[in-house]
Amino acid sequence: MQPIDVYTDGGCHGNPGPGGWAFIVVVDDNREEHYGADSQTTNNRMELTAVIAALDWCRERLELPCRIRVHTDSQYVRNGITDWIERWRRNSWRTAAKKPVKNQDLWQQLDHLNRWLRPQWEWVRGHVGDPYNERCDALVQQAIAERESEP
Repeated sequence: MQPIDVYTDGGCHGNPGPGGWAFIVVVDDNREEHYGADSQTTNNRMELTAVIAALDWCRERLELPCRIRVHTDSQYVRNGITDWIERWRRNSWRTAAKKPVKNQDLWQQLDHLNRWLRPQWEWVRGHVGDPYNERCDALVQQAIAERESEP
């Protein structure tokens, strides 16, 4: 089974501030690009939103089961979904310091998609020339610019 590669990115102008998210799904030689924005958000929320939107797109449009590899430049997303989330669930969505997990709503959505689709998680260093990571970043900046130019 040929793996499906998913590239994601999110960012903000200011943190918090206007933000954008983007994903690219690569299936064989075809690619699908999507992006969106929020007028007041954080970088971490946009990183999570990108991955959720991408996996949700895969769930709705691809023939399942399939092998999905998610490529993210966010250590927050990768570490959160592969390591921290089990403890958060066990601790009623509290951190080791007993504080509520930030972005719990998005983490719960991602947790659900992750358990169902079981993607492989890959961290990629951002802004070092990976063409799909660079394209995602450009789409994020486009989304933010479009949002900032709205009346």
